[in-house]
Amino acid sequence: MHSVLWLGSLLIATSLAHTLIDRKQVVRSLNVHRNASSGTTPLQVGNGNFAFGADVTGLQTFNPFATMSTWGWHNFSLPTTPDQTSVDDFTGLDWWTHGRLVNYDQPNPAEADISNWLIENPQRLNLGNIGLYFLGSEVSEADLTSTSQMLDLWTGSIVSTFSYNGSPVRIETRAATDSDTIGVKVESDLLSSGSLGLFFDFPYPDVNKFDAPYVGVWNATSNHSTALESSESQLSIQHVLDDTSYYLTAVWEGHGQVTGPENATHRYCLTVPGSSSLNLTATFSPEKGPSVASLDDLTAETELWWEKYWTSGAFIDLTSTDSSNATELQRRIVLSQYLLAVNSASRFSPQESGLVNIGWYGKFHLEMAFWHLIHFARWGHFDLLWRSVPRMYQQFLPSSYDRARLQGYQGARFGKMTDPTGRSAPGEINSLLIWQQPHPMYFAEIEYRSYPNATTLNNWDEVLTASADFMASYAWYNESTGVYDLGPPMFPVSENTDPNSTVNPTFELAYWRFGLDIAMRWKERQNLSIPAAWSDVRDKLSPLPIVNDTYPIYEGVPDMWTSNETTYDHPAMAGIYGWLPPPMSGLPLNLSIVQNTADKIAELWDLGNSYGWDFSLLAMNSLRLGDVEQAVAYLLDPFFQFDDAGYPEGGTRVPTPYFPDAASLLLATAMMAGGWEGSPGPHFPAGWDVRVEGFVPGL
Repeated sequence: MHSVLWLGSLLIATSLAHTLIDRKQVVRSLNVHRNASSGTTPLQVGNGNFAFGADVTGLQTFNPFATMSTWGWHNFSLPTTPDQTSVDDFTGLDWWTHGRLVNYDQPNPAEADISNWLIENPQRLNLGNIGLYFLGSEVSEADLTSTSQMLDLWTGSIVSTFSYNGSPVRIETRAATDSDTIGVKVESDLLSSGSLGLFFDFPYPDVNKFDAPYVGVWNATSNHSTALESSESQLSIQHVLDDTSYYLTAVWEGHGQVTGPENATHRYCLTVPGSSSLNLTATFSPEKGPSVASLDDLTAETELWWEKYWTSGAFIDLTSTDSSNATELQRRIVLSQYLLAVNSASRFSPQESGLVNIGWYGKFHLEMAFWHLIHFARWGHFDLLWRSVPRMYQQFLPSSYDRARLQGYQGARFGKMTDPTGRSAPGEINSLLIWQQPHPMYFAEIEYRSYPNATTLNNWDEVLTASADFMASYAWYNESTGVYDLGPPMFPVSENTDPNSTVNPTFELAYWRFGLDIAMRWKERQNLSIPAAWSDVRDKLSPLPIVNDTYPIYEGVPDMWTSNETTYDHPAMAGIYGWLPPPMSGLPLNLSIVQNTADKIAELWDLGNSYGWDFSLLAMNSLRLGDVEQAVAYLLDPFFQFDDAGYPEGGTRVPTPYFPDAASLLLATAMMAGGWEGSPGPHFPAGWDVRVEGFVPGL
């Protein structure tokens, strides 16, 4: 085995024993320290399917940050409007599509109530809050002294200390690795007198598209109910809201007293008089009575898991580089790795705000699955990627087959804004977006590069076949030009064009060709026949549009590069040579035009009005074009910000955090470290002293 040491422009392969990175030292040097609660982002512990957000006490004492899970969803009551009392009453809208009416899942003005209900439901739940209970006192954070908090990245734990009325308090918080459980250790003399304990509180969900920084409301107590069962060493609380019900089960060492609910709320309190320590595990569950691990077992389990996470997979060490840019990039890389393991290593594609708060009602967007998840593969954490794909796509095949069939297409058309049911929320953009369709081909090919075996081929075959069948069926043969067109109606990646005039968008054309190429290669690897429609569409697909020696958003776009109506949002054209490799079929890319397009974007694009993952997209384009300095400049652009705990800031468009930014940064830096086919890495600025381990070239 060998590691790679990168010194300026010199690549040196040396024995692994001599260059093995001290990962523990690098990771722990970036532990997060706070002395006060953040108003926007908690410190979190979690496992990808469950996360607990804490204020400066290590719990949710003063700031009601969320406890969220993959399974925790809630439906508000259905409308009672006549003829709109069931999801089956929603009929969508018909649009003319190449001479025929096609039905799309779009809000129907005649069905406004059920349309809105389908957009807003289901929503993710804040499962509940656990915080410090101060007996008989109204205590604020300002009443604490000597507050100090550290997130230990290496063990996935939070240690918080402070003093109250002269008495010190120490709290450790961590989350189980394979259940929806947190472990809490509280040490203080205040416990023994009963003046300090823990509370458990439950909010009601709110109907908000974005619910941040806190999720739910605490003043709608009559809209939901709780019921307590307790003994001296455990409690079980059932929370019922509308048709949703779940449980919190807590177990502690020693004897405790449980009281509540308090003052017509849903708050319960636990004290342990006579003891100066409280060791507790608390599990949220859809069913009553799950097994709950002891705190010692949970602690050992989490420390082992996080150590394995940090010591396996790939790694980048920039700590020997005397550069503020390298230092900041290292901070973002390590903190993003932690936060994405907590928030995005899920059974489904994550929502944009992970498990911190709610964006888009807590639903996830399948077009963003690439940005959320592909970095796990590039960093060698296939175990985390396999939690969601290909299983998620397999689970969504039935609804996607139905969607395509009802629209008159073959194969499976994957939705956009969805939830675990696979139902796509009504919306004009939601129903007309197409760039999510080739994602399975990218996931499958990346996996095959590392696992070129029959199992990989079999696991992905039905998904790729169904997706390619739709792609070939969706493309429309233009008799006048003799090529297959994409759209209209459609929205491109940027979502800011007229769908009825959007045809042959540059990125979607390139991605369509890529997807069909991979699907055809998949059949060849299995010695199976290739459907004639796939090769026909691939070979006759419209060429990429060109405007003044640049690639525009789409064919015929008016005023490209001269109107601020076209130079904002996602500059997806940069993805055809950065995100995507050079085309495997058809005409080669004109790299002069690619460079001209990159130059125009750098000169004219309104990056302040873009989403953050655009900067990583542009960085990858710069890397393939050989401009490493520009790639780093994009990754550290002033509009691409990460806060003190590593959360990617939402910017002007969405609340913080916006996790596609963190995931895209890891994808771009994996490309810097591992390179790509024909140009293995590393690719870092001259003069940087960089060590990388575990990367393989990308596509």
